[in-house]
Amino acid sequence: MSEKAKGKAKEAFGAVTGDEAKKEEGQAQQRKAAAEEEAAQEEKTRQAKEEARQAERERDKEKGGGLLGDVTDPLTGRDKGSR
Repeated sequence: MSEKAKGKAKEAFGAVTGDEAKKEEGQAQQRKAAAEEEAAQEEKTRQAKEEARQAERERDKEKGGGLLGDVTDPLTGRDKGSR
């Protein structure tokens, strides 16, 4: 059972029994689960962007690198020639 579902169950139980603490605990558990899901999605997006940049670098190397070659900004990881 997912954390989000457990939180919903606690919230529902608290609502039915009138236990506000349990209801709030369930809501907090749902917020935590949502934050964890969002963080995981952001990490997947970051990894996909990095893989795309790496693929672009490889493609540029195969084509001869263009005018600047393989020059990247060390702080941002972006190609210096692109804005």
